[in-house]
Amino acid sequence: MKAEQARTIIEEAVQRLIEALERGESDALVKHIAAMSRFHRYSFSNLMLILSQKPDAVRVAGFRTWKTLGRYVRKGEKGIVIIAPMVLRKHTDEGQDDPNAANGAPVLRFKAAYVFDISQTEGEPLPEPERVVGDPGRFADRLVRFVAEQDITLEYTDIPGGADGLSTGGRIVIDQGLRPADRFSVTAHELAHEMLHRGDDRPVSRTVRETEAEAVAHIVCSSIGLDVGQASSDYIRLYNGDKDTLVASLDRIQRTAATILEAITDDSSGEHAPGSERNTPAESAHNAL
Repeated sequence: MKAEQARTIIEEAVQRLIEALERGESDALVKHIAAMSRFHRYSFSNLMLILSQKPDAVRVAGFRTWKTLGRYVRKGEKGIVIIAPMVLRKHTDEGQDDPNAANGAPVLRFKAAYVFDISQTEGEPLPEPERVVGDPGRFADRLVRFVAEQDITLEYTDIPGGADGLSTGGRIVIDQGLRPADRFSVTAHELAHEMLHRGDDRPVSRTVRETEAEAVAHIVCSSIGLDVGQASSDYIRLYNGDKDTLVASLDRIQRTAATILEAITDDSSGEHAPGSERNTPAESAHNAL
C-alpha cells in the first residue's frame, strides 16, 4: 500500500464517521474516543486505518512482536495495514541519488507495515497489566510530577461555586475535597486545557474546548484502568457540520492523551507492547498523512 492509498482509506473512514454523525448516530464518535484509550500510542491516521479494517481490534502488534510474546499469528489471517515512517539517507531504494537528500541529509518516507489483533493469534496468554479500579494509585503521583515538569503550578483548595477544578494559564487549582479518582480525572482535564488551549490554535467555542479536555481525561483515566463508565454523548459536540474541525479535534485529543500517558505509565516494554506504537520524531511529522 502506498501513502496515497492510505490517505484514501483514512478520508473514507472520516467520511463514514461524518455521515454517521449527520444521521444522529453519536455512538460512532464515542467508539472512536474509546478506541483512542486502547491505541493511544498510534497516530490518529493509523488509528483510523486500524478501525476501518478491524473495528473490533483490541490489542495489535506486528508478527515478530507477537512471536517474542509467545503468540503466533494464525495461518491465513489478514494483516491490518498501518503506515510506518522510515528515514532514507542519500540513496533511494533503487540505489539512485535522492534529489531531496542533499549532502546525505535524511529524508522522511512512509511505508506500509502490518499488525495483527490478538484475536488473530494463539499461544501463551499475555500477562495482565496492572489495573486500578476507582483509585489511580501510583499514577496520581506521576501525573502531579508531570504537571510540575510543564512548569505548571498545582494547588489544592476549596473552590467556590461548585467547580471541581480551574485552569488559568500556568496554574491549575483542584478542589481539595475530591476523592482520589475524581482528583486524578479533574487534574487530567485541567492539564489538557493547559496543553491544548493556551496557544493561537485555541478553539473559539468553549463547548469544543471543554469537550476536548474531557475526552483527553476520559482516555487517560480509561487507559490506566479507572472505571470511567459510559463515554459521554457530549463528544458529539465536537462536530458541528465542519469536517476539518472534527478531524483537528480528534487529532489534538489523541496527541495530548498520548503525551500524558507516555509520561505517567511504564514504558519498559517499549515496542513489544501490543497495542502500542512509539512516536518517533519522524512519526510526529506524520501526520503528513
